[in-house]
Amino acid sequence: MALSVSSSLSWPKILQHFLCSQSFPLSRPYPISFLFFQTPLSAASRNIYYHRPRALREWQEYEEAVKRKDLATALRFLISIDKNNSDNLVEQNGSLPTESTRSQVGDLGFVGDRGSMSDWVVLDTCLNADDMRLVGTAYGFLKDKGFLPNYGRFNSIVLEGTRDVTPSVLKSSTGLEASKFSPKKWGLSGSSSVVLVGFLGGVSYLLQQGIDIRPQLAIILGLAFTDSILLGGTCLAQISSYWPPYRRRILVHEAGHLLVAYLMGCPIRGVILDPIVAMQMGIQGQAGTQFWDEKMNNEMAEGHLSGSTFDRYCMVLFAGIAAEALVYGEAEGGENDENLFRSICVLLQPPLSVAQMSNQARWSVLQSYNLLKWHRHAHRAAYKAMESGGSLSVIIMKIEEVMSSSR
Repeated sequence: MALSVSSSLSWPKILQHFLCSQSFPLSRPYPISFLFFQTPLSAASRNIYYHRPRALREWQEYEEAVKRKDLATALRFLISIDKNNSDNLVEQNGSLPTESTRSQVGDLGFVGDRGSMSDWVVLDTCLNADDMRLVGTAYGFLKDKGFLPNYGRFNSIVLEGTRDVTPSVLKSSTGLEASKFSPKKWGLSGSSSVVLVGFLGGVSYLLQQGIDIRPQLAIILGLAFTDSILLGGTCLAQISSYWPPYRRRILVHEAGHLLVAYLMGCPIRGVILDPIVAMQMGIQGQAGTQFWDEKMNNEMAEGHLSGSTFDRYCMVLFAGIAAEALVYGEAEGGENDENLFRSICVLLQPPLSVAQMSNQARWSVLQSYNLLKWHRHAHRAAYKAMESGGSLSVIIMKIEEVMSSSR
């Protein structure tokens, strides 16, 4: 089935993802921002070869572009090097280099001192890029050079089995009740409930000791209410992010989004872990993984959305919830992910019923859960890289190292 979309929508926008053999129509324009997607770039493979390092000045200009997060300039430099490599080898050999030549170049690693690492860091310039097609080009360029062999490796994967995923099917497949995949309100589950009980207990104790803190408590609650209404809870999230157990959950959640998006060929613009920065970038929630789906972008611009694109989008969207369930046995975060899912479902023509939405959500989270389970070590590597403050290029590099070593 196919989705129809209003022509008044302007693209590219930041979107999210799904997988099936149908397509759906959209009823009205609706701005969605948070996660981005893309199917693997279809550009023909190019031959990339080693050449003598360019002048130091040119490399310094490239490094300055990386520091400024100027993706266009940095990528233009790398592509020009790539072209010169090919031209030089053709000139020397009189023909296009063979596969054995390509292998020898790969062994060189672009000659270590300024080579491979300089290519990797171009990913760190993606965060400030306004043109998401340029971000997709950067990932495609690195994949063509052999740096990202697992990027888009599972872009068309759909696990065997029924699409009718009931709560009992979900439990039999994961060992977890369906309720374990539902985001929880703060204070109602997990460690947050312990904090809430401790806070209320402390207030009660102080009142019993004759210390009246009700005026101060009223001010605190008023500020918290204002924060939730005007800033979407950003201030409370900023404070909470310093609490190690809470921050670890955020990292696990975002690592799930990032890994599933990467494996399915969706170029990742960046991972935002600071609530203040997330608010400034217009990301709903306390953190966000921004990715892009070129196919979804093109289809929406044409006024329709294929079922496979919709499915892929939902798998990435529910990957954070699946990651928490996989690591902790239940999910606490993901409320904004569910809200985004509902927002796009109501645009379909005809709109999905509540039962259809629930089934699609369970199907998507099961797909993501199993994909993350298969690549648990890669998910942990992404999480550890985020925890240590690694940049996007470092996170992707760690994923590739783990997946390559486990083959």
